[in-house]
Amino acid sequence: MPHVVVAGPLHEAGIALLEAAPEVTFDHVTDADPRAYLSALPRADGLVLRTQPLGAAEVAAAPGLGIVARNGVGYDAVDVAALDARGIPLAVVGDVNARTVAEHAMMLVLAASRRLVKSAAALRAGDWAHRNAYESREVDGKTLLIVGYGRIGRRLGVLARAFGMRVLAHDPFCPADAFEGAERAPDLAAALAVCDAVSLHVPRTGGAVLGAAELGVLKPGAVVVNTARGGLIDEAALLDALDAGRVGAAALDVLETEPPAPDHPLLSHPDVTVTPHSAGLTRECAVRMATVTVQNVLDHFAGRLNPDLVVNMR
Repeated sequence: MPHVVVAGPLHEAGIALLEAAPEVTFDHVTDADPRAYLSALPRADGLVLRTQPLGAAEVAAAPGLGIVARNGVGYDAVDVAALDARGIPLAVVGDVNARTVAEHAMMLVLAASRRLVKSAAALRAGDWAHRNAYESREVDGKTLLIVGYGRIGRRLGVLARAFGMRVLAHDPFCPADAFEGAERAPDLAAALAVCDAVSLHVPRTGGAVLGAAELGVLKPGAVVVNTARGGLIDEAALLDALDAGRVGAAALDVLETEPPAPDHPLLSHPDVTVTPHSAGLTRECAVRMATVTVQNVLDHFAGRLNPDLVVNMR
């Protein structure tokens, strides 16, 4: 009988699905510490992974491992090569969190444009007159650049257009005929120079997508949003651009180091909105992600895992 290890807190809907599956046993390691699940690996035929890293050493510690299912769509903390070497599929949840993350990204575009956090802080500090600074910007008629036009990027484009925004999309991996209402922007620098806001929706595969050079060509006062992965923005360069007034405001759901140190300068910057990597963590989405993740494991054991949800071994 296959044994499943669930690493980290998982919504009860996913646990209920495992409890109702008579053909498997499971351990639920509820401690979110990245090392808490390691002692359970030798028993794992299947692994449900939240945010914990899975490297070659961890894969080697699970001799019976046959399937890894990420409770999400990102897998930059997973050693895919180590899984490939053993023929172990890595499954993700597909587009179940696309609408959720896109909503959060649109909220951050609005919050940063309207300087919501700064305005609220001023009011709490007794500065009612702050409203007369006219720092708030409308999004209607403005241009949003979406970097990465996958499921989340496309959904954000729909939302942005509903707010009256012009939508540009930069994605060298997206076919030219698949931009679905957005204007294709093949030259990133040229698009940055004309946009009023930029939102990132790409995996982290190397260095920063927005470094000092890219931030330097942004339209003055532009808004920068990241709900994808920490490290896609050079944080030191972003701070410099904010302090110099080249970037008007930033709204970030992800940071280079998570959780950040309490004295991280972006946390206290008046023109920065930060959320705790929570773009996909609505109640509704948590249910969808947990059930799809567990179902991927059960489907693998039953020989019917959807190949469209497998991101490696292709």
